[in-house]
Amino acid sequence: MKRSFFKFLAKINKTLLPSYSKRQLDLSKASKLQMAIIGWRVFVTKNAID
Repeated sequence: MKRSFFKFLAKINKTLLPSYSKRQLDLSKASKLQMAIIGWRVFVTKNAID
């Protein structure tokens, strides 16, 4: 149940949130909002895989 929920969230993240890797964002120059989005995407992806 938990894994399927996070897979669903991952699909939503992929469509709604920006992809900073495609934009080649430098993490040392990222704003706090950008870092929060990156952290959220990592959290969701990690839980969708486990």
